[in-house]
Amino acid sequence: MHCPSLSELPQPPSGKDGWPWTGQSPSLPDKMPDGRPWPKISVVTPSYNQGNYIEETIRSVLLQSYPNLEYVIIDGGSTDNSVEIINKYEAWLTYWVSEKDRGQSHAINKGLKHATGDIFHWLNSDDQFTQGALEAAARAVRSEPDAVAWAGSCARVDPDGRILSVVRPQGLTKDELANWATNQIYQPACFIEMETLRDIGGLDESLYIAFDFDLWLKLADKGRLAKVDSELAKAIVHPEAKTQADHHLIAYEHVAVLFRHGCYAQAKDYITRMARSEVELRKKIERVTSNPVFKLLRPLLKRMGLVG
Repeated sequence: MHCPSLSELPQPPSGKDGWPWTGQSPSLPDKMPDGRPWPKISVVTPSYNQGNYIEETIRSVLLQSYPNLEYVIIDGGSTDNSVEIINKYEAWLTYWVSEKDRGQSHAINKGLKHATGDIFHWLNSDDQFTQGALEAAARAVRSEPDAVAWAGSCARVDPDGRILSVVRPQGLTKDELANWATNQIYQPACFIEMETLRDIGGLDESLYIAFDFDLWLKLADKGRLAKVDSELAKAIVHPEAKTQADHHLIAYEHVAVLFRHGCYAQAKDYITRMARSEVELRKKIERVTSNPVFKLLRPLLKRMGLVG
């Protein structure tokens, strides 16, 4: 699918202007400068009750002016106005569905089954691409074809669009990714080689929040992650986001993933630093490790005397 033009899409809501409401990415020729076709990029948006943000997400994908796009939306049976918004853009979607699922990673894997591109990306329904993001990603893919993933910069913004910080990729080897002092990779700005992702088996649906971290470590076992010198996405930081609402779970699940991948030194360092900084650590650990997701973490915590 070739992306639609701004004039083809529904009018933005009253009072909305700027990207991606009243602007679009620069138009692109049907082929890359070297005469080869643009790589087919499959984008999947998992969503559940994100009616406040999803239209902006959708428009940031469709207004990329990219000549070879496949766009899939997997909605988890939203009860707000999300489905009404998705319906407005149905003509430009490769596939979409609204039905109950088993969570975010399951929704992404469902979308993966409908993806036929060379490159895969999931864009959450409260995130958005920057203008020209797909072009920049495609050029990176062509310039570094031996990589299994390509990571650019991502701006963290508040709901009003004010930039809070910009996360730039660095530390992309497995050892560096496993060490949170050196790991700087933000999922909305990361594109993945489709064949490698399928070989890995997609995302681990047993993980609630660290499935992207688990994926980075798996990808690093398969090949090289490349850096893209462009800002490719914006992540909206708001109270309802999982990374904000469930922030107390993030560290523990990440340690469980480190333990699973044999990164014992990094896992021990991480949990030790948490033990120094959190007064209620033991109580919190007992609460979160009661979930089966954390069963791999318990032996490490037990050896450290943090659980019985």
